[in-house]
Amino acid sequence: MTAFVKRTAAPLFFIIMLIYIGAGFYQNELLSIFTKPLLLPVLMALVYVSTPSSQSRNIILFALFFSLAGDVFLLFENKNPTLFIPGLVSFFLTHVLYIVYFLSIKPKKASLLKTAVYTGPLVILYGLLLLYVLFPTLGALKLPVIIYATVIMSMLLASIHIYYSAGATAGKLFIAGALFFVLSDSLLAINKFHSPLYFPASIMITYCLAQYLIVKGFILNQQNKD
Repeated sequence: MTAFVKRTAAPLFFIIMLIYIGAGFYQNELLSIFTKPLLLPVLMALVYVSTPSSQSRNIILFALFFSLAGDVFLLFENKNPTLFIPGLVSFFLTHVLYIVYFLSIKPKKASLLKTAVYTGPLVILYGLLLLYVLFPTLGALKLPVIIYATVIMSMLLASIHIYYSAGATAGKLFIAGALFFVLSDSLLAINKFHSPLYFPASIMITYCLAQYLIVKGFILNQQNKD
């Protein structure tokens, strides 16, 4: 069973993603409700069978669990707008847990934020520009969105910070995953608060890439420790 999950989890994850996107395109609400909650459990199963029991694995599993909760909340947000805040809180906790994991990686070399000093200011500048664009249309959600933007930019900074410590391949996966997460959340915010996207499926595509790349980086980093 373990080998089967390792072999099939990634293809299954992206097949479910494509089915969910197709369901949205054809406005099949029942299929959307059925498929979206299946995405994160597939990655959770992959993490569980691919790495030994550890505090780090628990952190990643809880991060994926909160993402699953956020997915479910936002799935029904169109019918009940009050679910947006629980969804935001769920993903906020996901990013906090990813930050905790990234910063738990034992330092081996200097931080990439120090050796490539432009990276930190660029991330901060992007966050400020995004808030500048969104701010006039946020209404009562100004403070929650500011807090959320701060934590997701911090997650990206944390992934850059541990690039060398995680090793070249895992470090690249972590940064790529964090970047895709920032992009996905940016697209979601623009679509919700600013103007509808021409290609809304880009939100789900970048989100799934983000989660998969972070999970892949985690598995590789754990294997390199053994």
